[in-house]
Amino acid sequence: VFFLQIVHILNMTSAKIVSFLLHPEESLHSLQNRIEFETGISTGNQELLLETGICLDPRKPASQCVIDGVRGWDSYMVYLFDKSKTVYDGPFASRSLSDCVNYIVQDSKIQLPIPQLRKVWAEAVHYVIGLKEDYSRLFQGQRAAMLSLLRYNANLIKMKNNMVSASQQLKAKLEFFQQSIRLDLERYSDQMAYGISSEKMLKAWKEMEEKASQCAQAEDIGYLDEQIMALHTEIVELQKSPYARRQGEVMETLEQRAIDLYKQLKTRPPDHAYSDSTDMVKIIVQTVQSQDRVLKELFGHLSKLLGCKQKIIDLLPEIEVALNNIKEADNSVMQMQGKRQREIWHLLKIACTQSSSRSLVSSSLEGTASTPAATWLPQSSSGNAAPHPLSSLAAPEDGESFADVIRENVNYLELFSSILQEVRQEQNSMMVS
Repeated sequence: VFFLQIVHILNMTSAKIVSFLLHPEESLHSLQNRIEFETGISTGNQELLLETGICLDPRKPASQCVIDGVRGWDSYMVYLFDKSKTVYDGPFASRSLSDCVNYIVQDSKIQLPIPQLRKVWAEAVHYVIGLKEDYSRLFQGQRAAMLSLLRYNANLIKMKNNMVSASQQLKAKLEFFQQSIRLDLERYSDQMAYGISSEKMLKAWKEMEEKASQCAQAEDIGYLDEQIMALHTEIVELQKSPYARRQGEVMETLEQRAIDLYKQLKTRPPDHAYSDSTDMVKIIVQTVQSQDRVLKELFGHLSKLLGCKQKIIDLLPEIEVALNNIKEADNSVMQMQGKRQREIWHLLKIACTQSSSRSLVSSSLEGTASTPAATWLPQSSSGNAAPHPLSSLAAPEDGESFADVIRENVNYLELFSSILQEVRQEQNSMMVS
């Protein structure tokens, strides 16, 4: 069973209400087309807010604006805003007077019989109550706009916090990367004379250092932070403003006075007496003037709310761009860090390979040096042994014996072996550290 659902749309740009009977399973887009026909506000510029400041979801049916079981079936109000406008300045005409009420307003001193006067004054009271209710509904629309603004602001704060967090992480990674690469370049320069050198790698590292400096620009979000803080201050001031609170006290007082005046008239006997409407007309005029004043204040405050909301809407894409730039810079830093570490490990592999080669040469030389020198020396000529073939060679011109030359070569070989050993120990200690 489908129950009739009526939704009232308060057009905040004109202060007028349009009502629609919702069709079963009607889409929101269908309702918006009907609203466009009645108000002239295109579907793309329509913003439909509930009292809570929640915007209607285009993916859900139009019946989402009616909550079953909470209120009367026809008491729901949706507030319509035009997204192409941020200034709502009116003028907004008060509701029209009925003919009989307009009659006494034109001439408040006209004498009317009490029975007739009761009917006219009853309509006059209804008119005064209606003026107050019109203001109350518009105030609820302003409050919905404020709640919507606060929702946008909450989203802005969330995005700002994400942006600041990402910026701080990028800053920390950049500082670590820049300190690391400076140290690597220093160590590389120190070992170039006796170690491994690569102009291509050195150039790549220096380009990384320069690119890291460029990435640092992405972490500069100060200009956005200032705008967000200024907006936050503006929103707080709007919340503190007296116009953010209901200003209908004067109209409520006038409403009560009109009701009391009507009650007094009802107690008078329905005789042939006559009376004028001076007191009731004064109340009507004062209520209209009061409504004009509070509506001017209300729409001035509403325009500030909508202007502030538009600033947030304009800021959100800028924050999104800044956040993407930070993420791209972060990825670049991590890729450069990984590339440099792979290159360092490649250098280490080369160094280890060269160290192994040197060790093999050193072992070979040490094995030769360990051969007893005596085997290279001539045997003693005493006894029956035959003379060593080397003994028949001529002596050196400087008088040195071959034994002395061999001994000196052995000493040099041992010294060279000890130097190689020290180099290996130094390389091993570097690998461990």
